[in-house]
Amino acid sequence: MFSKEYRRLFVFLKPHAGLFGLAVAAMVVSAVFDGISLGMLVPLADKVMANKEIILPAKLPPYFEHFIASINKLSASELLSIMLPVVFVLLVLKAVFGFLQSYLMTDVGQKIIMDIRRILYAKLQVLSLDYYSSKRSGELISRITNDVKVVENALSYGLYDLLYQSMQVVVYVALAFFVYWKFAFLSFVVIPLIVFPIVNVGKKLRKISTRSQEKMADINSLLIETIGGVRIVKAFSMEDYEMVRFNRQNRDYYKLTMKSAKRTLILGPGTELIGSFAGLFIFYWVGQEVIKGSLSFGVFALLMGAILSTIRPFKKLSQVNSLQQQALAANARIYEVLDTEPLIKEKEGAQELITIKKGIEFEKVWFSYGDRDILKNINIRVNLGEVLAIVGPSGSGKSTFLDLLLRFYDPKSGRVLLDGIDIRELTISSLRGKIGIVTQETILFNDTVRANIAYGNANVGQPEIEAAAKSAFAHDFIMEMPQGYDAVIGDRGFKLSGGEKQRIAIARAILKNPPVLLLDEATSQLDSHAEKIVQEAVDVLMKNRTVFIVAHRMSTIKEASKIIILSDGEITECGRHDELLAKNGLYRHLYELQNSQKS
Repeated sequence: MFSKEYRRLFVFLKPHAGLFGLAVAAMVVSAVFDGISLGMLVPLADKVMANKEIILPAKLPPYFEHFIASINKLSASELLSIMLPVVFVLLVLKAVFGFLQSYLMTDVGQKIIMDIRRILYAKLQVLSLDYYSSKRSGELISRITNDVKVVENALSYGLYDLLYQSMQVVVYVALAFFVYWKFAFLSFVVIPLIVFPIVNVGKKLRKISTRSQEKMADINSLLIETIGGVRIVKAFSMEDYEMVRFNRQNRDYYKLTMKSAKRTLILGPGTELIGSFAGLFIFYWVGQEVIKGSLSFGVFALLMGAILSTIRPFKKLSQVNSLQQQALAANARIYEVLDTEPLIKEKEGAQELITIKKGIEFEKVWFSYGDRDILKNINIRVNLGEVLAIVGPSGSGKSTFLDLLLRFYDPKSGRVLLDGIDIRELTISSLRGKIGIVTQETILFNDTVRANIAYGNANVGQPEIEAAAKSAFAHDFIMEMPQGYDAVIGDRGFKLSGGEKQRIAIARAILKNPPVLLLDEATSQLDSHAEKIVQEAVDVLMKNRTVFIVAHRMSTIKEASKIIILSDGEITECGRHDELLAKNGLYRHLYELQNSQKS
């Protein structure tokens, strides 16, 4: 299970294997230069500083013994004159490869993170609405921001340190082995003492990290709710209440962060302490050999340098393990999104919808949220060019009716037919491309007026955009704005009034020019003056289209070709306005109730 989790974390590395290989090669060269640099202590201490022969305690390969013998023959001044340019070249090469390894690994890490964000965002775009109904916006945003940031730290910095510091440990230990094989005994004792607490603490860190990332998602959700609903917060004087809620979440996140920090930070001094004790032991042990004359001081300095040089890599590796454990927790949350299968899938070989010739029909349609039936045995046909109004109490399934037309959801049973073809047989893009929608909650983006009107129609020119705005009675107020069509309207159209936002949305639908139009209570939240203007724009939009209207105000649907009454998910009445009034049913009751409220 552990190895599978790591494989899933590093699967994003595969597209960048070539660049990663170059980075590893640069690391190997840099680590070797670290070992060579440390090895220069031997001739520097023995020959240059003490002018004595280099004495090694172990029998070495002939070529190396010959090399040591050649150095021993040189005078201190001769060796110093040779060492100076060699050390200079080593330092330059070490700096070059040190830069290359860092830059290439950073590049690899950033490319991987860019890929993860792209893949994760693309996945969110294809997931069905049912997924969003069960997730908070802040939680999903946290997956792309906070969780990906944790993985970024692990891959950009953690992976670099994992490889490079491990190579350094190998080089230093191998160097000491080569010079003095008895060093192996100490290494096999010390290394497990360092590795065991690193692994043990890492397991605890993953659990804490999972809770920490979930808490950050809670904070993001709270921020989105309160910033997006700032008018309500202020209108109800709930600033203090929201501050208490935020402070509670913020404090919980702080506590989890400090738990993680305590366990992470204790590893550094711990490994350093173990390494220092090992250094003291080797100082005494190997120092006895120097006193006996079994090895020279330079070799002693090399062995001490090797053991002490492993402290820093082990200290780094303890931090790397913390990063990796946090990344595994974040990666699991990322894959929770990536592994989710959308309920709405396009059928293989689905056909393109070119045009609509006959109309739309609901045939024995049932739909449920969980165990609750929302629509029950819906049977209705709307011919091309007709207007169907959908009326009913709140929660009767009116908006769900429209969602099925757009294939945001599929029926539990039954079919939605377009020209006699089940819409599940059509490509999703061609189906939705023939349907325009204006909703009660106007969705606009923090972009220019032009971009919002042309949303989904990027290739249209300014004349077409202005024509759509004029048809929606929006051109005049747009031109009164300082930048006109280039004015940025703010988050969700914050700078516009409700009526202005609706007219922009209607202009967007007019520009799309769809044969089928869905109006979901498009004027219900407007005052009388704004409603009159928007209704005029809606009347323009409805011309020569097949229209489905979810109606709140009964006065707007008198001329509909057909009106259905939804009650508890069922069609209880169907007919024209006059016919339904004559039936003395729910429609007449709702109609008279609205008229009495007006008077």
